[in-house]
Amino acid sequence: MKHIKIFTQLISSELHLPEHGVENTLKLLAEGCTIPFISRYRKERTGGLDELQITAISDRSERLQEIAKRKETIVKTITDQEKMTPELRKRIDDCWDLTTLEDIYLPYKPKRRTRAQVAREQGLEPLAQLLLLQRDPDPKQAARRFVHDGLSVSDCLKGAQDIIAEQVSEDERSRNLIRAAFRREAFIESRVVKSKKDTDEAQKYSDYFDWEEPLKRCSSHRLLAMRRGESDGILRVSLTIDDDEAVSRLQRNYVRGQGACQRLVAEAVEDGYKRLLLPSIETEFMNLSKERADEEAINVFAQNLRQLLLSAPLGQKRVMGVDPGFRTGCKVVCLDAQGNLLHHEAIFPHPPINHRMQATMHVLQMIKDYRIEAIAIGNGTASRETKDFIADCLSSLSSPTSDTSQTSSTGTPSVFVVSEDGASVYSASKVARDEFPDEDVTVRGAVSIGRRLMDPLAELVKIDPKSIGVGQYQHDVDQTKLKHSLDQTVESCVNLVGVNLNTASQHLLTYVSGLGPVLAQNIVDYRRDNGAFTSRAQLKKVPRLGPAAFQQCAGFLRIPDAKNPLDNSAVHPESYHIVEQMAKDQNCSVNDLINNKGTREHIDIKQYVTADVGLPTLTDIMKELEKPGRDPREQIEAFEFDPNVQTIEDLHEGMELPGIVTNITNFGAFVDIGVHQDGLVHVSQLANKYVSDPTKVVHLHQHVRVRVIAVDLRRQRISLSMRGISQ
Repeated sequence: MKHIKIFTQLISSELHLPEHGVENTLKLLAEGCTIPFISRYRKERTGGLDELQITAISDRSERLQEIAKRKETIVKTITDQEKMTPELRKRIDDCWDLTTLEDIYLPYKPKRRTRAQVAREQGLEPLAQLLLLQRDPDPKQAARRFVHDGLSVSDCLKGAQDIIAEQVSEDERSRNLIRAAFRREAFIESRVVKSKKDTDEAQKYSDYFDWEEPLKRCSSHRLLAMRRGESDGILRVSLTIDDDEAVSRLQRNYVRGQGACQRLVAEAVEDGYKRLLLPSIETEFMNLSKERADEEAINVFAQNLRQLLLSAPLGQKRVMGVDPGFRTGCKVVCLDAQGNLLHHEAIFPHPPINHRMQATMHVLQMIKDYRIEAIAIGNGTASRETKDFIADCLSSLSSPTSDTSQTSSTGTPSVFVVSEDGASVYSASKVARDEFPDEDVTVRGAVSIGRRLMDPLAELVKIDPKSIGVGQYQHDVDQTKLKHSLDQTVESCVNLVGVNLNTASQHLLTYVSGLGPVLAQNIVDYRRDNGAFTSRAQLKKVPRLGPAAFQQCAGFLRIPDAKNPLDNSAVHPESYHIVEQMAKDQNCSVNDLINNKGTREHIDIKQYVTADVGLPTLTDIMKELEKPGRDPREQIEAFEFDPNVQTIEDLHEGMELPGIVTNITNFGAFVDIGVHQDGLVHVSQLANKYVSDPTKVVHLHQHVRVRVIAVDLRRQRISLSMRGISQ
């Protein structure tokens, strides 16, 4: 890979990682290896770098490659202008900071016809240089030599000042001086547009109607909130510094002594600052602060998405999925243990129709007919009411006087409330249409709710992550960077858990290391035409799945009940021979090695170290043999809201309630307490100590207890606290 040496040095220095590990990681990435594969199966080559470090190396490498491409464009442009010098070429070649690179390029950058360009065309550049020298006591006398074609002395001096102003604005020292001022003292200001102040739309931005704070202290969420208010036409946002002090500092760099020339130069410097330099640097810092805020928000989103995707699964159970509703009724689906749709219908237990008895009979009949083991209820409109209705239905199953013919052979089903964020997006998507071409969107949405309970990861990968509802201003950040980060997060989670090769959907397989939409579809087609896979080796028969793709994907695909037990483990096929040799040395089978802890304890893994296989890989193999195919996710837990609290009007200060964490941001955590409006536990209320990162205190879907500290009915805002409450 071009520039690999310099990239290695730059990345190693920036991330404080060993050069050897960085260089090998860059080579593996260049060979087409995925981040999950490198972090899991190439520890010897990277020196044991983890997934986060490898991701950081990959991101920095991509950024440096973009700079390298930009440098090629800059070199070509300056060369075509015949202005390239050896010194300038060396500066460009040695520069790997984009801001500095653009400063170097700025004087040569093609631009629209500026006032300074017009003055140059009028032959006034020599006059500008004379003024900058500040040696002529009478600048008007010097300007008379340039009078021509209707230009007056005043016009000539003004044109020369325009040239000086542009030179000041493009000078690296000047730009760095003003940048330093912005870094040190810039304030961000937000003011409401007066004509919008009293509108309902503006109220959500009321905190920023008259706001200012140092830019360096402005948090990601506040900056993004102000920028959104600006986009909505409610706010005007700007950056300010002490202009008089900035102009004075610049003038000290250009003005020497006193006199007529010096006054003209000082005026030109001030004009260059106010008209050209200040707007440029203000825009630059606005963009930089937005980039930092985006990066922070994207990181929060990725962390939340990771927690959501790795939520505890119920597993392969027969599930009833319920999408609650009032007027349109509740959409009910029954799924088998593999998530296949068996039956669907609508029931109307709530107002205005109120067919509660009929709905109860239908629910009980479905539980019996389809041997339902668990019920998943969406957490949207009518969720609490539907959960109460289902509880009433189930209570009749355990009643001594109940009709035993209505009882499911599996016993009373467990009930879970499931987030339905994004279910409507999925139900209208091509993925859903392909899965259920003959069903309408309401049925597809209910199926999604049911499947989320069984396996959140397998179902949520079908939905655009931005629609899942766990982000922080996700629609306001750089969408390309957001997609890149979220795709990496999904890929990481899928490969961490592993995928059942015989049940995974095409969409889930797409995220497996080394695959993609085409190979994933080919696997599904092969499985349909040839039956279930019985070994990982069969993957080599899938069309277009060559040795490189097999190497990348095989370790992350699982085959339960395979003839070779290692096919249901995270042991890579390239390491099977090691396990087989271990078993041979212990005079047992691979199965015995897995099932007998005592046998494994007799193995000295140092005996199996080779030039290609080191202790990190051997240690991972031994851990996997303890629990092959182990699911790293937690066990699911049932949850109950306070039955006495149904709406926001039921809340009062001081109440302690159970809740579920639904979203985490840098400024706190949102908690569902069962009133159809999540409350906010501000970061200052998360614990009895200072909290810099909310994710260190709470995690998504955590069951918590909170105290109500304020209720704003007009803005529908609930303030909560976890301080002093035992969790």
